[in-house]
Amino acid sequence: MLSQALEWLKLGGPAMLVLVLMSIAAMTLTIVKVWEFFEHRYGDERFVEPLLSAWRSGGAEAQIAALRTHPSPLAQLMIEAIDGLRRYGPSEALREQIAQQAADRLASARTLLRPLEVIGQLAPLVGLLGTVLGMIEAFQRLQAAGDRVDPAILSGGIWEALLTTAAGLIVAIPTIAVLNWLERRVERLHQAMESALTRLFARPQADLDVTRKPGA
Repeated sequence: MLSQALEWLKLGGPAMLVLVLMSIAAMTLTIVKVWEFFEHRYGDERFVEPLLSAWRSGGAEAQIAALRTHPSPLAQLMIEAIDGLRRYGPSEALREQIAQQAADRLASARTLLRPLEVIGQLAPLVGLLGTVLGMIEAFQRLQAAGDRVDPAILSGGIWEALLTTAAGLIVAIPTIAVLNWLERRVERLHQAMESALTRLFARPQADLDVTRKPGA
């Protein structure tokens, strides 16, 4: 199996080598991003409702203390919003500050997604380029054969050339699938942030006055 793979790599030429490097890069980026998403618990929203309920009743200290070490950017953003509301009350300046912090966290979550997108788009094109170059070489061999044309020359050159197209699709399809999954996770995080912040800032001013820190 390994010898056959090496033979195909040799037949594919430079385009196949580029595709191998792209596949290694895509696999590395995928592992890094999936590990990051699980490590920071991007999909964890179980704390949102308990925190909002405790915040409305004026007794969120225990939930906030427990969440300060939570790795989720959603948890950290909610804590920062609550701290700001307690200190300054709801204001346009605070909304803009929290919105900017949310944008920064989302930008961090999208890090390395652009290279995955580029690989997914370029891999089929690199494979097609390798096929075109292989076809040109096959027809050159056919022309050099002159009157002694052997159909095997053409058919052999064609299937060898098509190897790079297949390889390009093999690289691109899983890369695009993973990219779409990761982008969906970021989109869900964005929606969760917007929902949680809207509900926090919609809290009545009278309730805020009760829990605002003395001297704030």
